[in-house]
Amino acid sequence: MRSTGQDFLNGRGQTMEIGILETRYTDFCRNCGSTPNDSILLAFAKAKLLKSLNEACILEINIDKVTEIDFAPLTAVFSLVNLSEVVAVDVLHTSRCIIVNGQGLLTLIRCIGPKLRTVDLKGVSLGKDALRDLLERGLPCQILNLSSCRTRKLNMTGQFLALHTMNLDFNVYVTNLPEGCFSYMPKLRRLSMCETRIANFWTTVAALSRLPSLSELRFQNCLCCNDTGQCPLSSTEKTNSFIQESHSLNQACKAWCMEWSCIDHDSVRFPDSESSETDIEAFHDIFSDDESIMRHHLVHSSGEDSSDESVGELQFHLRESIPLEDSLADIQQTDFLGNLSRRGNGITDMDFNDANTFVRQFVQVGAEERLFVTDEVFSSRGDGLMSIRDRGMQGNISDVSGNSFGNTVSLDAFYDAAETSTLLRASAISNGEGTSGDELNNEDSVMPAGIALRRNASHHPSSICFEKNYREFMIASLPGLKVLDNLPVTQLERERARTVFEQYFESLPYNRREKENVFNILKGRETGIGSGILFPCKRKRLGTSNGNAISFSRSICAAKMASCAWPATYPISKLKRNSTENSTDINKKFRPRQFEYHPSDASLMVFGTLDGEVVVINHESGKIVGHVQSVGANHSILGLCWLNKDPSKLIAGSDNGTLQLYDVNRMRSTVLLSRYGAGSSSRNPATYTYEEFEQLTSVHINATDNYFLASGYSKHVALYDVCSGKRLQVFEDLHREHINVVKFAHHSPYLFATSSFDQEIKMWDLRQKPTHPLYTTTSLRGNVMVCFSRDDHYILSSAVDNEVKQHLAVDGRLHMKFDIAPTGSAQNYTRSYYMNGRDYIISGSCEENVVRICCAQTGRRLKDLALEGRGSRSSLYVQSLRGDPFRDFHLSVLAAYLHPESKSEILKINLLSSDVCCKDHNFDLQYLPLSGMGG
Repeated sequence: MRSTGQDFLNGRGQTMEIGILETRYTDFCRNCGSTPNDSILLAFAKAKLLKSLNEACILEINIDKVTEIDFAPLTAVFSLVNLSEVVAVDVLHTSRCIIVNGQGLLTLIRCIGPKLRTVDLKGVSLGKDALRDLLERGLPCQILNLSSCRTRKLNMTGQFLALHTMNLDFNVYVTNLPEGCFSYMPKLRRLSMCETRIANFWTTVAALSRLPSLSELRFQNCLCCNDTGQCPLSSTEKTNSFIQESHSLNQACKAWCMEWSCIDHDSVRFPDSESSETDIEAFHDIFSDDESIMRHHLVHSSGEDSSDESVGELQFHLRESIPLEDSLADIQQTDFLGNLSRRGNGITDMDFNDANTFVRQFVQVGAEERLFVTDEVFSSRGDGLMSIRDRGMQGNISDVSGNSFGNTVSLDAFYDAAETSTLLRASAISNGEGTSGDELNNEDSVMPAGIALRRNASHHPSSICFEKNYREFMIASLPGLKVLDNLPVTQLERERARTVFEQYFESLPYNRREKENVFNILKGRETGIGSGILFPCKRKRLGTSNGNAISFSRSICAAKMASCAWPATYPISKLKRNSTENSTDINKKFRPRQFEYHPSDASLMVFGTLDGEVVVINHESGKIVGHVQSVGANHSILGLCWLNKDPSKLIAGSDNGTLQLYDVNRMRSTVLLSRYGAGSSSRNPATYTYEEFEQLTSVHINATDNYFLASGYSKHVALYDVCSGKRLQVFEDLHREHINVVKFAHHSPYLFATSSFDQEIKMWDLRQKPTHPLYTTTSLRGNVMVCFSRDDHYILSSAVDNEVKQHLAVDGRLHMKFDIAPTGSAQNYTRSYYMNGRDYIISGSCEENVVRICCAQTGRRLKDLALEGRGSRSSLYVQSLRGDPFRDFHLSVLAAYLHPESKSEILKINLLSSDVCCKDHNFDLQYLPLSGMGG
């Protein structure tokens, strides 16, 4: 009969002793026919030693030496831990990377129950299934280390109810935090995610907002810190000693500068590669690594009775500063999990006023102290410090006012700048968070956090750290955050973060300030009052103004988007050819290259493929309406344009120069007949075949359907008559380089714009001889495309590498330049279009997987959409995109995979619906028009 833990409890209800638990382990091993593991016996011995020292009895299990044969007895003994005097169990490992039976290890760990404290699985290869099980089911531990776990999707939806510290560093395959991540971690206070590929502000903040207790976060770490807490050398407890040391240092610097000014500079040589050891050692004396020598020189150089001999002793040569990494190389690193309250040594910062003023740094590494006198030190070296020799001390040195002194140091400027910097920094530290002192009211009195981070030698940054305004966005979006990247979040910085956020970002569409509930908005519409927005009463519905209707619609959109951080995304081009076609092509999917929404039928879309096919689909039902193979072989459809007055016709142009007018009704009949085996009797869908335009890239028709234009890899534009099928004229040499896109205005049948890689956008009028444009606007790089707003009030230009501008269509004046960071690539072709009429613009580039949404009037960023593929070949980029002309905050993106064997696809994105709501649905059925040509 198998005994239980109750057999070992005495009558007084005492818990099982650690020695009895060890005995039970050996008994279990004997019953299983295995030998007790030496590492487990050692763990019991350590626990008994702790008990003998009257310390907490903690059992540390090292899984490096644990094999599968040990799982059975360990599982049995761990089931008794909760009845024993063991306070906590830590599951650790010391090897760099080990492979274990993942499922068996998880079963073993979960047997420990609520006394499980630390689980360190850094670099442990659990296997795909076991890792998914851990993330989706959770663990009862308090501290969890999953760094370097090699997961691609961090779907942490499991219950981690006791977890307060988690390390997810070095998961380099993680690009995004999925919906549901961090849902059940109510006690998590410390989170580290250094060196990941997470880059999206909005989904990251949405996931982190689910952590009510989160106070310490880092996406990059200070060199001297091994946990998420505030760097110890910036704590307020060091203020007094900081001020005293700083004052002494300033006095020393003042005396040093006075003595330096007396030196005959012509006789002073600066060390270089040819300097002797004696020259170098002379300078080493004053900046010695030895603390006693350093103190000696500080005392003697600050005395009032300096003799001529002492001045002569100061005729030294400047030596190169020691890089920060070398200075910190010998610092003992503490473990992230085991030493949460301790910190390593590092830098004590002394703040500066401005990048153009002197910076004085007092670097303290253990007992070592070094002084650096630098000017704009934070730009030239990777370690954040520029040595005096790097500056050469031979160029000009500027004082606070910018005056140049050559090799002569201004005493007043040097001392004032150093003293002011030190006192301001000390004042900021002593006032602390929430201080409203006069010193903190000065914007220059506190060092910017970004520069402080660089001075603190930040390492292992995640991709999100390189995004502009990263720190301000995180602080403004996470009000409970107290420490970010090992730097404290002060009240002053939080106020600045809110200011920066309001300047560059929109928290909600249409500048809505607060999140609203859809039910409250609808209730307000019925009653006439709601959430600060006045709606007409129900009895006055007939008199509703258009302005109130727009305001109501915008409020609904803002409320829906606030609850949809992960928009609904699903493909619409993964359709197969008709079953009666060539049997080799039955299961072959389309490879879209270009697409366009229908201008008047909300259900239709046309796309052209890399194989020369023109396909009309109902993007709501997912059915093919029409399908035709264009003339020629081995070509791609690059130009597509619907007619405005005749909704059943469209023009398609391919890169081989072919231009054809298609009738969708004939394409529909072709599909129906081929479906029933009568494809031979179908009519030709092509109404006209126009004269070819070589190397075509773009076609566009005017507002009255009389003419259309074609452009391509040439400097010319061709004008065609739609009805007669004739080419009327070729406008030659409109640009100095090839014209990528040509666009007619939406309302004027004569105005059109051209964009060229000669960096110019030009506006033309067909009523005038196109020898001179109406106006020309320029970009810094080649222009990829141009388009008009729906009301023709603006034109939107997109140049290479995220240079997006909005101009007034009437005269070309610059109205808005959108702040989108460039990548530095000359092949990062950017395309931008309008969404929601002309309220917002959407922009994407061919070397990035991000769609950026910006307000067209303010330029502020509303959201970034990161596209994610499926499987191992999941690297996507944006090839083209369009805003849905009928639905606000709906768009479609032509996404292409980087892998050559993967096919491109058109993705529909609904910003007003969550991705979870659409997982069980293939298509969006929220909008169904009353009539249309949908299949």
